[in-house]
Amino acid sequence: MKQTLRQMCAELKISRRTVQGYEKAGLVAPSGKNKYGYLLYGETEQERIRLIRFYQKMEFRLREIKELMDADDQVKKEVFQVKILELEEKQMDLQELIQQAREYIAAL
Repeated sequence: MKQTLRQMCAELKISRRTVQGYEKAGLVAPSGKNKYGYLLYGETEQERIRLIRFYQKMEFRLREIKELMDADDQVKKEVFQVKILELEEKQMDLQELIQQAREYIAAL
């Protein structure tokens, strides 16, 4: 079932501006318009937006996401393996920072 922009944004818990940004970046496009001229988005577009949101949570930029969307699975796999290593390193840095903050608090 197709939804208006407002309905889709409410369901996906994202802003209209976010979707418009995706459209501007060429990542997603509405599937049509209803008789009142409202943009409509089907399940395909909604799944694409969910995937874009996942990529963003993985800290990819929109232009990187655009390239990934068009890449074959092997390229995606390699890029994600590198990203996972980066995130694991960041996680270790954050854990170290948290430990330093706890030590600082204890010393106060």
